[in-house]
Amino acid sequence: MIRLVLPTEDYEEQVLDYKASFERDGDSLDGTAGLLNFRTFKEWYEALLDNSCEATVREGLVPATTFLAVDENDRLVGMLDLRHRLNDALEKCGGHIGYSVRKDERRKGYATQMLSLALEECRKMHIMRVLITCNKLNFASARTIMNNGGVLEDEIRTAERITQRYWITLS
Repeated sequence: MIRLVLPTEDYEEQVLDYKASFERDGDSLDGTAGLLNFRTFKEWYEALLDNSCEATVREGLVPATTFLAVDENDRLVGMLDLRHRLNDALEKCGGHIGYSVRKDERRKGYATQMLSLALEECRKMHIMRVLITCNKLNFASARTIMNNGGVLEDEIRTAERITQRYWITLS
């Protein structure tokens, strides 16, 4: 079992280790509030706080809440961004929710649990129709989305990849 928690300075070492593990493995740091783009935890954390509400969101972004997915031992196993609304770019290739799970914790059902918990957060925020996208070649992510009720609407082809767009309707 995992739980979603808000990042705090108590998680600094684990967040930086998470970033390093993805860089080592050459994986995409999805759902991390742009962690790859920051040199220090402090810079990332300040941006995360700025981007958590409409009044202070940084230019070109939408308000979002970033969660850490931690296991029963409080170990960081995944990260997730829940965007409060969509802009044109997110409508095409980002959606309301982005997530990642560290490589050594994959295939344990964490992504499915994370998405389920994020959908509960969407309900609290009255986001009742949730868009989630993934690379067509990311079969695990597509399965995670479908396991949480995602229905494929369409695919968007770009020069780099084919993005699948799934909608989940909450009641």
